[in-house]
Amino acid sequence: MKYILIPLLIVLMAMAVISLVRGIIAFLKSTREDLERGDQQGATEMQLLQNKMMFNRIKYQGLAVLVVAILLAASR
Repeated sequence: MKYILIPLLIVLMAMAVISLVRGIIAFLKSTREDLERGDQQGATEMQLLQNKMMFNRIKYQGLAVLVVAILLAASR
């Protein structure tokens, strides 16, 4: 069981980091766009991407915590 869960945990951690980096990049781009566009209403494409990436990060972190809990329960 450990041979399946440990690689799964590594993949989930990598996906969380990738989502975090993509979210930060989208945040930086949206900040630059906000300064240039003025007083327009509504969310930009980069802001929507930022929200999506941060939600993905939370999802992958939650799954990684679940895998760690399963590993801890299986090790006892």
